[in-house]
Amino acid sequence: MEFITSHLLTSILFFPALAALVILFLPKDEVKLIRWAALIASLVPFGLTVLLWTNFNSGAAGFQFQEQYPWYEAINATFHVGVDGLSLTMVLLTTLLTPLAILASFSITDRVKAYMMLFLFLETGMLGVFLALDLLIFFVFWEIGLVPMYFLINQWGGANRNYASLKFMIYTMAGSLGLLLSIQMLGVLFQTYDLPTLYQQWTSIKGTVMGLPVDTVKTVAFWSFTVAFAIKVPIWPFHTWLPDAHTEAPTAGSMLLAGVLLKLGAYGFLRLVIPLYPVESARFAGVLAFLAVMSIIFGAFGAYGQDDFKRLVAYSSINHMGFVVLGIAAAAKAAGTLDAHIALDGAVLQMFNHGISAAGMFFLVGVIYERTHTRNLNDFGGLFSLVPVYGGILIFTSMASLGLPALNGFVSEFLVVRGSWPIFTVYTAAGMLGLLFTGAYILKGIKKLLHGPLNEKWVGHLTEINTREIIVMAPLMALFLVLGIWPAWLLDVINKAVTMLF
Repeated sequence: MEFITSHLLTSILFFPALAALVILFLPKDEVKLIRWAALIASLVPFGLTVLLWTNFNSGAAGFQFQEQYPWYEAINATFHVGVDGLSLTMVLLTTLLTPLAILASFSITDRVKAYMMLFLFLETGMLGVFLALDLLIFFVFWEIGLVPMYFLINQWGGANRNYASLKFMIYTMAGSLGLLLSIQMLGVLFQTYDLPTLYQQWTSIKGTVMGLPVDTVKTVAFWSFTVAFAIKVPIWPFHTWLPDAHTEAPTAGSMLLAGVLLKLGAYGFLRLVIPLYPVESARFAGVLAFLAVMSIIFGAFGAYGQDDFKRLVAYSSINHMGFVVLGIAAAAKAAGTLDAHIALDGAVLQMFNHGISAAGMFFLVGVIYERTHTRNLNDFGGLFSLVPVYGGILIFTSMASLGLPALNGFVSEFLVVRGSWPIFTVYTAAGMLGLLFTGAYILKGIKKLLHGPLNEKWVGHLTEINTREIIVMAPLMALFLVLGIWPAWLLDVINKAVTMLF
């Protein structure tokens, strides 16, 4: 136990990968054993994260629970991990959603061992990004997370899975190329990849770099970082990989893709772009705010135009993540002000809130798809009378996603709008148009699925949501309500980190 407490972050980080290797040696025919082994293994990092949360001092500046070991001494790259309030929030989100996604996957019967192993490797990849304090380690985990998701879409996805998985991989790898080159440049310049060191040295450098004015080099590096993270979020016009990936991914894959993987891009802005490029971030904040508002508006319009239920929820992610980027842009423009802190508080809380609400929505799409083998909203109608429990859960989750007061989505979106309004008044006002259509597409989905005349072909053929599926939704629904009524337990940790960092 003493080893775990003194190596808490590495235990959280590598336990899923070690568990995946143990599952490798289980007999592939023992499907029930594999499922339960994967579920129990995914609960261990969550338990350790709760321990981490209880021992975390939100009032202390800097990174806590740091661990640093030699890794690649020739280039001074170390295995350096640590947490602050921002990364701790994302670690909690990741370790919470992974066991729920694995439990949601108990209906999978095809190559269960490989499927569960990929999910556990994916968890390690995602956690590594949030915990890394070395730029090279950050990039390694950034890329590791792509591989399991590619195979989950490619091997367990829908009919168009080959196209969707290839598009997902090409888009994200293309963005990563510029990111890698800029990281290498920083490593060569300063003979270290250590983030706390680079925060001080890179922001204070003057004169020329590689024979070019330092401002020019910083601007090019800023955009290489920004484009990589913008593709991952994704914001308009880099978003086109997302609806295809979501539509073809298995249900649990969509849960983690929307719930956590999209947050890696937003986290990159918070951890790397604003701290390493404060001047450039302020200069180009208007561009980022414009793209964020376009994401909010076009994401909502795109969602409203869909008849495929899963595709509708996929476009809604573009809409909701637009608010995250708008808050980040406002904070970059007016760093150090109260409005910037409010906007950034809302952005980080929105990352968490969207993670749980989007995971819930994608799971509920999967629940109805497993029973009907269609996602076309025009094939449904009046199903509330047949599946009232499912209908109630869907309406509750939809309202959380919509941003109904007293549920989680309202708090974070209100904070983003309140913080951004004095900084980007016109852009924020334009974003309200997207917020209006958020209500429209959510109500369209509920109306076509649950209300109106009953489609008689489902009578006697549609079964109610089962106990396992309710257990998946129960913690998410509890969080929707708790964060809507009492967000302070999470917002306090976020706010203290934001005020110290920005």
